Amino acid sequence: MAQTERTAKGFEEGRTAEAGWFGELTRRRSAGPVSPQHRVLPREISPETLAVHAGTYEDPVTGSVGTPIFQTSTFLLDDASYGAFSDGAMRDVPIYTRYGNPSQWSVQEKIAALENAESALVTSSGMSAIASTIYALTNSGSHIISAYDVYGGTYNLLREDMPSAGREVSFVDPTDVDAVRAAVREETQLLFFETLTNPLLKAPDIRAIAEIAREANALLVVDNTFLTPVMSQPLAQGADIVVHSATKYLAGHSDLTAGAVVGRRKFLDRIWAQALRFGGTLEPLCCFLLERGLKTLPLRIRTQNENAREIAKFLAGHDRIADVHHPDLGGDRYANLRRADYAGYGGMVSFEVKGGDEAALAFMNNLKIPYVATSLGGVESLVSMPSNTSHSSLTSRQMALIGINPGLVRLSAGIENIRDLLEDLAHALDALPEEGVR
Repeated sequence: MAQTERTAKGFEEGRTAEAGWFGELTRRRSAGPVSPQHRVLPREISPETLAVHAGTYEDPVTGSVGTPIFQTSTFLLDDASYGAFSDGAMRDVPIYTRYGNPSQWSVQEKIAALENAESALVTSSGMSAIASTIYALTNSGSHIISAYDVYGGTYNLLREDMPSAGREVSFVDPTDVDAVRAAVREETQLLFFETLTNPLLKAPDIRAIAEIAREANALLVVDNTFLTPVMSQPLAQGADIVVHSATKYLAGHSDLTAGAVVGRRKFLDRIWAQALRFGGTLEPLCCFLLERGLKTLPLRIRTQNENAREIAKFLAGHDRIADVHHPDLGGDRYANLRRADYAGYGGMVSFEVKGGDEAALAFMNNLKIPYVATSLGGVESLVSMPSNTSHSSLTSRQMALIGINPGLVRLSAGIENIRDLLEDLAHALDALPEEGVR
């Protein structure tokens, strides 16, 4: 089959005769991008089935059950390619891997299906996804609202880079809806929050914040890294865009770095164009690894959710722990949590070891099973101290303001046997010297 005929048959859905100017948000768009070879399933199917099958590239030549790795930087040009350039539809036709690649489209469709969204974009890191989204959906002279205790990389981007790019940022307590509303200005364009905050697992009222954004004619972006679409779906709660550090739970095996953005196609096309300019393309082999990891996401996250719940209960009853942060424990800090919006709270637990940072470091060094390492969401349990890792750029005053107290440890529960984890935690705490405990 000639190359032109192959492309025309395989990617005719990508060519939109109504396409007009690419950046115009009223332009008609299809979902995707996908080709006829990519498996598109109804969004109402269970997450377990979507995780396995959505987006799979069903190769017509080999009949491969798994998506092939399209390890190429460029593709043959033909009439469909030239038409894509003239129509502003380069995202829907394979031309150059920075623009789009069938390996990317496979994993994008899987993530979009899980979030019940029209479109998704994968990038080279979570920060690439976040930066591309914020830059694409705001402009110079605009105003952004976010939380004091967003992920440290996000905070640094908002605090250090946005002012020089002409964007002002207001930081608020994410659980104080009145404070969010009071921060709105006439020039507010974007609100950026997390489904559960990093590292203290505060739970903002996404539905209430979404209503504030609508009233302000602004967009709401929600980072769903900690919960994943299996535990919570912010788009269904009123968010306009969802972002992920796909390095974490979506990939799940601590073997790649990636980001994802999910939402309506009209927004995703703008973010895609910004990501092109930043150069944050996810290369095909990482797309393969991410898609493979996603197939077990519902199984992994549910085990991690159960493990985290049991760990939180155990720590709450231990005399060497000063405080535990986890929604399942309830209390005043979670009094306004809309529990119906969550299937669970993921695999994260944060807690304060009595004795401060020195005791927390000793505790981590006593552990035999969890690794002392940054990141989260992998099959192996990880522990770290936010004060000297993810939030180390904050001053002591800033840490105290958001509640990062001395001795705070963040634990990412893996899929190990819970009895083994609890025994290891107990041993590590009991081995602390008495003088190290306040």
